[in-house]
Amino acid sequence: MKQIFGKSQSGNLKEAVSGISRPQFLMLFSNGDQFEAHVRELEELYPGVPSIGCIGMSYDTKVVEKGVGVVAFTEGVVVAANVLEEVSVMPVKYIDRLERDVNSVKGSHNDTICIDLCSGNDACVLTTIYSVLKRRDISLVGGTGDAGKVSANGRIYEDAVAYAVVKNLGGKVKAYKENIYHQMKNYRFIASETDKANYVIGSLNGRPAKQVYQDILHVTEQEITTRTFQNPFGKLNGDDTCIVSIKEVSGNALTCFRQVNDSDVLVLLELGDYRAIVKDTISMIQRDFPKISAVFSVNCLFRYLLFTQNNYMQDYLNDMGRLGNHAGFVGYGEHYNNRFVNQSMTCVVFE
Repeated sequence: MKQIFGKSQSGNLKEAVSGISRPQFLMLFSNGDQFEAHVRELEELYPGVPSIGCIGMSYDTKVVEKGVGVVAFTEGVVVAANVLEEVSVMPVKYIDRLERDVNSVKGSHNDTICIDLCSGNDACVLTTIYSVLKRRDISLVGGTGDAGKVSANGRIYEDAVAYAVVKNLGGKVKAYKENIYHQMKNYRFIASETDKANYVIGSLNGRPAKQVYQDILHVTEQEITTRTFQNPFGKLNGDDTCIVSIKEVSGNALTCFRQVNDSDVLVLLELGDYRAIVKDTISMIQRDFPKISAVFSVNCLFRYLLFTQNNYMQDYLNDMGRLGNHAGFVGYGEHYNNRFVNQSMTCVVFE
């Protein structure tokens, strides 16, 4: 297969797609002001081509912050794109669409990936989608866009998840997740007084969550929301740790970017040597894939901000670009199989 990334920093869609011909699948990443117009225009330019899209920044070797980016897959892929609606209420109501699409592409573990773009309620969405994918052992990579809107096949949806089931006819595919954090000392907490609907942690080990965080890190209340770049929480999930970012202080509680439930076990994380970790990820991918056609990744907004503040973002894109054709978008939460994580990178590699 072949991946092409077209961009326009000014938001000119025709400029962005000028190098794209005969695509077999399209992903649109637009700005809030032009998203709806771009969705319509893309469908007019490439009628009937499977597509998904959302509002968000995109990148290849440069970041498109406010314009438009288009990722096109050409040559050697079979794709079915669709949407599950009512994700805040009952996404399973539409699950037969995904079942039909997986069957239509004849997807299998070694050569197929599901890419999703979500408007919210991610944990429920992923549980629903993965109920179908796990039966075929098909992996998923995706993320959350801005403003609660996504697109699929030229139409705009709210309260929905757009997805594409992509089969690589030229070789294997594999999904990866990168975590640049590790556990800080032996801090371990049991969450309580949580508000699942609003992602609130009230208490940790029976003490106000805000006070626990402040006492350990010696930060003011005003510093908490930026300190999460260095010290987010981690939710233990078997052998894996799902990162939980802090969104804001709510009285004596902490509101996060993903759900935490009563009795969940949390740890405190600290930032590792991210430059070395990225190089290790690249080396692992190169060992797994001697020949790479494309890499599509989702980077968290907080990673983007952290890397930018530390003057690393351009180096990061250059490093990832050495894998081959690399493109992706900046999300508000990352998806990896059935897991919804924060402050992470997920990607899919195509042979």
